[in-house]
Amino acid sequence: QDMNREVVKTDCATARIPELDFEIPAFTQKGVLTTIEGMIDRAVAGLEQDQPLRRATDEEVANKIDEFIGKLKQLKEVHSSFTFIIDDPSGNSFVENPHAPRKDDALVVTHYRRTPQQAAMLGLEELEKPADATEDLRNEVLQFNTNCPECNAPASTNMKLVQIPHFKEVIIMATNCESCGHRTNEVKSGGAIEPQGTRITLQITDPSDMTRDVLKSETCSVEIPELEFELGMGALGGKFTTLEGLLKDIRELVERNPFTLGDSSAPGKAEKLQEFVGKLQEVEGKRRVRFIMDDPAGNSYLQNVYAPEEDPELRVERYERTFEQNEDLGLNDMK
Repeated sequence: QDMNREVVKTDCATARIPELDFEIPAFTQKGVLTTIEGMIDRAVAGLEQDQPLRRATDEEVANKIDEFIGKLKQLKEVHSSFTFIIDDPSGNSFVENPHAPRKDDALVVTHYRRTPQQAAMLGLEELEKPADATEDLRNEVLQFNTNCPECNAPASTNMKLVQIPHFKEVIIMATNCESCGHRTNEVKSGGAIEPQGTRITLQITDPSDMTRDVLKSETCSVEIPELEFELGMGALGGKFTTLEGLLKDIRELVERNPFTLGDSSAPGKAEKLQEFVGKLQEVEGKRRVRFIMDDPAGNSYLQNVYAPEEDPELRVERYERTFEQNEDLGLNDMK
């Protein structure tokens, strides 16, 4: 009589008979409305289907499966009791209770809370990756809406976290305005202000030095003593570029200065400026100069092409900030 009990088995349910170590895994069969005998018949039919091929290729395995099919068929005779278990994470499977509404002593129904893996298998929720959130940020370009600094039209800013080798993480932000074509990119330090300031000196000896990566934070000043040139902190903002790119930005900054090129500019000033621009262009090719970056926040970087070895042309000094420098960085009032 028990073999005639109705069974509803969904796609995601697992059917087991522990006494035979027999299991029908989830999603291997379509959902069915049948009886316990019907479940065993379906299993027997499935196993017998490929037996002729198995006998031709691997007789030993075929004999073992024949033996197992015999055990399954004996279950239908119920010579001894066995346990039939249906485990359904969706909760939609069912085995008939012929004594309903009275309790059936042979039937036990257990409800349990689904695990996250089971919920993900059912498509109810995505499995949360154990990966670090910052790891996701490194691989993702974040986008947020802003207004263009030139024409104030709505624009979008892209932001990405980048790990600079032998240094630290920085945040690169780029804005592109479709209305006026204005493009800007800026670099923010991804970490805190360092305990000490950094002074980086590079002796430019070869045109290949122009390809070195440079991270100039917004708190960094640039100096070229041989040209009597100094760029204060705050000018140009934060940049992640090459040495050549930074010198090009400096040249454009000097050439576009309205106070030196306007109608009211003093006579001879424009000539001096052109002479300076010419010297700056020589630096990019053959002129030997010292390039000095002084960052009291310690968040600037100049690539060491010999890393991790020492670079003979590059000197990095750490120094204690003065009270005025701490004041500029807003550290004196910080609790």
